[in-house]
Amino acid sequence: MSLSPIPLPHGIRSRMVPHVNGLTMHVLEAGHETPGRPLLLLLHGFPELAYSWRHVMRPLAASGFHVVAPDLRGYGRTTGADTRYDGDLAQFRQMNLTRDVVGLVHALGHKRVHALVGHDFGSPVAAHATLVRPDIFPAVALMSAPFSGPLALRDGTPPPAQDIVAELASIGRKHYHWYYSTPEANGDMTGAPQGLPAFIRGYYHHKSADWAENRPVPLTAWSAAELAKLPTYYVMNLHEDMAQTVAPHTPPQYSPWLTEEDVGFYAGEYARTGFQGGLNWYRIRTSKRFDADMEAFTGRTIDVPSIFIAGASDWGIHQSPGALARMNGTACTDMRGVHLVEGAGHWVQQEQPEATTRLLLDFINTLPG
Repeated sequence: MSLSPIPLPHGIRSRMVPHVNGLTMHVLEAGHETPGRPLLLLLHGFPELAYSWRHVMRPLAASGFHVVAPDLRGYGRTTGADTRYDGDLAQFRQMNLTRDVVGLVHALGHKRVHALVGHDFGSPVAAHATLVRPDIFPAVALMSAPFSGPLALRDGTPPPAQDIVAELASIGRKHYHWYYSTPEANGDMTGAPQGLPAFIRGYYHHKSADWAENRPVPLTAWSAAELAKLPTYYVMNLHEDMAQTVAPHTPPQYSPWLTEEDVGFYAGEYARTGFQGGLNWYRIRTSKRFDADMEAFTGRTIDVPSIFIAGASDWGIHQSPGALARMNGTACTDMRGVHLVEGAGHWVQQEQPEATTRLLLDFINTLPG
């Protein structure tokens, strides 16, 4: 399937960067015209792309930075990943995603970034990269997904028995992480009965501030009773897939922050690639096969300057009970601010790009160098 033009604002270019940890990585960049600028690296989440940063890249570049947003492993126009369901899942483990980011910095001709920014699933990648290589990533902005610290080292004592999948099933619900780990999830979404553009539009709307029922509150425990308070895009009805979940919430019109052109581009890219590359990131989390990789960093904290930005209407900041408090209290020792942006849900840099840009620049401009 041929590649369609990317509807980019003037001043942002698209190019391919080879030799990035086995990938040829597609990136968008702004501020590239002037050599020697400090690097800002922006990491997207699911089901997003580098394109998700389109509204903030030029304003950040206008402040004197080389701004780069890649399509991450398994996404968009980046090639070299095995995106099959039965392919090599190990390539999506957290340490290899960190290698991707380190490799990209070097392939771009930089030795370090000025700041690393991650949204949604890009947030834990940014957090772990900073945890492991603070010399390359001396400042980090986490968005929409709090980082509560690295995995605790297991001492051989079996953890308390809990089967959250069974607990949720007993009340007619299921967690989207486990649904996204099934072989059916990719086909459910790419073959959505409402059509892929309508599915994309419904999914984004349902998790945005435009859906008036997004009024998040903290959860007190990792239990079925508490998790059931989450909207169905996180804790789904047991016998519905994600296309069925979002279909009733698809708005009749496009929104100013997600236009028909935007939806058309997202839908075209996911029609070409499918969602499985991104879904494999969830499978790493639910399988726990590679947790031991990160247990080597147990007790380590992020000690570089950090900031957290999310939408005030984003349930995502509470879906892991206590994570926000742990991030702000112990996991990040130089947290400069936790900002919840009014008028934004989960897609804060797309829903409220001006506020997001201002918060990022207020943080970035206080950093040395």
